Amino acid sequence: MARSMPLRQSAQSEILADKLEKPSLDDRSYRIVKLPNKLEALVIHDPDTDKASAAMDVNVGSFSDEDDMPGMAHAVEHLLFMGTKKYPKENEYSSYLSNNSGYSNAFTASCDTNYFFEVSAHAGEKATNGTSGKEEKSPLHGALDRFAQFFIEPLFLEETLDRELRAVDSENKKNLQSDTWRLNQLSRMLANPKHPYAHFSTGSLKTLKDDPLARGVRIRDEFMRFHREQYSANRMKLVVLGRESLDTLQSWVEDMFAGVVNKDLPKLRWDDVPLFTRKEMHSQTFAKPVMNSRSLDLTFTYQDEDNMYDTHPGSYLSHLLGHEGPGSILAYVKDNGWANSLNAGSYTLWPGGGVLDVSLSLTPDGLKEYRKVAKVVFQYMSILRESEPQPWIGEEINKMNEVDFKFKQKSPASSTTSGLSGKMQKPLPRERLLSGGRMLRKFDAEAIRNATKFLDSDNFNMMIVSQEDFPEKNVQREHWYGTEYVLEKIPEDFLSEIKKAIDSTANDRPKELFLPGKNEFIPSRLEVERKPVKEPAKAPKLIRNDANVRCWFKKDDQFWVPKANLTVSLRNPVMFATPRNGVMSMLCVSLVDDTLTEYSYNAELAGLDYGLEAMTRGLKVSINGYNDKMSVLLEKVLTTLRDLHVREDRFNIIKERMKRGFENSGYSTPYYQIGGYVRYLVTERNWHIDQYLEEIDSISVEDLRSFHPNLLKQVHIETFVHGNLYREDALKLTDLVESTIKTQPLPGSQWPIGRSAVLSPGDNFVWSSPLKDPSNINHCIQYLLQVGEKADRARFARLSLFAQMTSEPAFDQLRTKEQLGYVVFSNSAVHQTTLAYHVLIQSERTPDYLEQRVDAFLSKFGNDLAKMTQEEFESHKRSLINRRLEKLENLGQESNRFWSHISDEFFRFEEADEDVELTRPLTKEDMMEFYDTFINPASKKRSKLSVHLVAQASAVEQAKEMSPAERTQTMSALLSEGLSTQGLSSSPDKLTSRLEGVDIASGDQVAILDAVSTHMKDDLQASDEQTTSFIDQARVLLPATLPSLGVNVKPSEALVNGDAVAPTIAKAVNIEDVRVWKASMMMSKGPVAVKDISGYEDREAKL
Repeated sequence: MARSMPLRQSAQSEILADKLEKPSLDDRSYRIVKLPNKLEALVIHDPDTDKASAAMDVNVGSFSDEDDMPGMAHAVEHLLFMGTKKYPKENEYSSYLSNNSGYSNAFTASCDTNYFFEVSAHAGEKATNGTSGKEEKSPLHGALDRFAQFFIEPLFLEETLDRELRAVDSENKKNLQSDTWRLNQLSRMLANPKHPYAHFSTGSLKTLKDDPLARGVRIRDEFMRFHREQYSANRMKLVVLGRESLDTLQSWVEDMFAGVVNKDLPKLRWDDVPLFTRKEMHSQTFAKPVMNSRSLDLTFTYQDEDNMYDTHPGSYLSHLLGHEGPGSILAYVKDNGWANSLNAGSYTLWPGGGVLDVSLSLTPDGLKEYRKVAKVVFQYMSILRESEPQPWIGEEINKMNEVDFKFKQKSPASSTTSGLSGKMQKPLPRERLLSGGRMLRKFDAEAIRNATKFLDSDNFNMMIVSQEDFPEKNVQREHWYGTEYVLEKIPEDFLSEIKKAIDSTANDRPKELFLPGKNEFIPSRLEVERKPVKEPAKAPKLIRNDANVRCWFKKDDQFWVPKANLTVSLRNPVMFATPRNGVMSMLCVSLVDDTLTEYSYNAELAGLDYGLEAMTRGLKVSINGYNDKMSVLLEKVLTTLRDLHVREDRFNIIKERMKRGFENSGYSTPYYQIGGYVRYLVTERNWHIDQYLEEIDSISVEDLRSFHPNLLKQVHIETFVHGNLYREDALKLTDLVESTIKTQPLPGSQWPIGRSAVLSPGDNFVWSSPLKDPSNINHCIQYLLQVGEKADRARFARLSLFAQMTSEPAFDQLRTKEQLGYVVFSNSAVHQTTLAYHVLIQSERTPDYLEQRVDAFLSKFGNDLAKMTQEEFESHKRSLINRRLEKLENLGQESNRFWSHISDEFFRFEEADEDVELTRPLTKEDMMEFYDTFINPASKKRSKLSVHLVAQASAVEQAKEMSPAERTQTMSALLSEGLSTQGLSSSPDKLTSRLEGVDIASGDQVAILDAVSTHMKDDLQASDEQTTSFIDQARVLLPATLPSLGVNVKPSEALVNGDAVAPTIAKAVNIEDVRVWKASMMMSKGPVAVKDISGYEDREAKL
């Protein structure tokens, strides 16, 4: 327990709380203060953190959008990042964070907008040629000062306005084919149109720019007005976490946030507007998804429980409705072959009201019998309505909540600040800010009885989601996403059945429905023997190593929680020898999971989870959580795996679900798909989902029954036991694995060897594939530069530093300035045995165009690197070193790190320290050599592979039908809108006439800009300064605008700031046949241990 900190006596701020309920292991100190401007702030002193963070939650979100400008709150969130009066450079904030091992993000919710950042908690040592220097001032101070200005004097820079609105538009387009977004918006549209829930929250270029401009609205003024009228200090909750003392952090907050204006705005509530009126209630909606999915969703209006923080009756209902054990809704519908999964929960949707949802994933039979499925839900609800609330159920829920809170481990700094700032908007007693919402202080049977009144046949709507059996008549399209749906009232005969179900008695409903029994998995042994150590061990010990088994072990020596993590690898080369074997292996695993659902659910509720995964190296079994009953769950998982009975009915359901999953993967967001194709190309033995899809239809239940014994017939066992267990426990768990599966040893000579394809110097390959979704408009590329093998840590240090140096500039150039797309990433990557630099972009622009924009960026960055000052260079090194030396936050992070080193077979447990030692002496000359060899587009030694996923419905193709006159008129209108944002009243007719001689279809940007310049000078009498300013902006935006006119812009024609022109590079070689291509490639060396693993052995009989 941390010692209590003395209170800082401040004449300025009111201290609201300084003794918060906190987990037993929490060594942080907390203080909540209210500034004179009524801004409430929580400061957190964490003496050991490597990361500092701050978050601001503003009590205004999409519910406050103007009706005629949906997305306004979201757009303001974007625009605040684009410069402030004190820090006018638009990427000043992001650049500062990047140079100090940090990042930032934000999100807009219904009633809140949440901004947060994370940064190194201390500047660290001077990373100059291996020598150490003095500690520098914490970067938190500078980051916090820049952050505060968002809420004091943001500039809403005119020159960034169009770009950021296009970023919002790109974000919206990214989601257009996502069923999550589509169905969410459909549910909003079905609500009371007078309720703000019915808003379109994301916004688009049309709602935020085109339509307002057509109405004569000065859009910049509107965003500034929104910020001025809705952002107020009394609506803001700030959280700051750092190594500094509470007094220091409080003084920084007082100094930096005193300038936030308090307008004494009321807390936003919507008590008087019902979510559904009688008109909207009892709707039955059939919705057609993009992916092949089936679900039944029942939505009930529910109460706002934010003020019921002592009782939370909704948690009692959610616990029972969402239960998966014997007697539950899911157990019954699953046994009837109607559903695969169920989710249920209540939540406050807005201050004043909420919803309770029950959602079931249906089988084909369940879709046909959706009425029966719905009736089962209401029959179970009748049990809750007629039964007296059970105190023992409340006690079980609360006991696990108390245990989880008591032993809660630290979360990453930004997760802590962002989450707590949002939680501060709730009406919790400030002493309970950390524990509130986690623990039930009181079992209130009356509150639960009142809550069950919402579970009523007069208070629900229903949605059936499926591509199958979709009605053909009265089909409508949702306005924003185009989702097809049919809306009707629930038929009277069906509604009558529902009313009978909710009023049913024990004699009327199925005997298989009943309340759950007591949970035998709730842990009773929670003791932790804490033995302080000088320094936590940096590697596990190998405590058993023979022909059949390797057992790695580390007793927890730094987190001190009654938990453990067990990972078991059953190495088996047969499982993925072919795609067919891979599918059968995955089917077996899914059937085991299916069999264990009822049994394992109580363990999951009690904080003990299992995982079973079919991997290329074999089976992976994991048990994670409270260690008290770990062996019980492990034995059950292994015996079920060993003795699996393949029921034909469940086989058919699981096989159909898996096939849909394979098919649906081709309809997921492109940037989610592309990594699978990259791995397929660069890994020696790796199959793609398309190959699994080719095999699955031909696999019969008999095939699977014959294959199943191969899973455990001959394997090598490797275990890793980590946490609140002793050496003897680890060996017993390993013995349990060995005795249960009863396998034949797999000799080391038969272990599969992982290798990666090696690109030769000068290679330039492209593999291209069309996306399956015909309505998706976004292309995606992953641009890969291979730089060496994983074993070469000196090369990895250079790669990591290069990725650090380009991270912010790549985002700023390719996303912010060039507006190529919302999704832009650059990073270092480790494939199985090779190293690479990646750039990923999802965009409406063609893959060839994106390729050359990346080339242009990398070419320009060579000049930037050459001009980089020594101070800037050292800052990047320091940022990378700080990141590599970051402390682990919890037991799970350490387990994952150790297992990654075990499973990759390099066993480089001290990798981070080694990488730091290799980074310290790096010079700018070293990095120039690295760049010139491996990165520079002009280098003849560079090795490149690009993967292109090509959209079928690109904006270019859709607009190709435009006539020349239509293109000219549209271009004129777009440019006129841009001029109006600059305060220049353009004459569209005159501009159209200037553009008539320009071949817009050819993408002649120079001629377009010349015509605009002439129009401004001759027709509008604009000054030279005005003309130059607008032409500079237009030069950046034209490449992003022309595709909407059906113009496929040639990469070489892109004029970005006049200097980032792509170099001329030899044409890439297209990969036509992946197998033939792989056959022509050299493969890397396999993984080799950095030292003989006998050096990790420790066979002494000690604890």
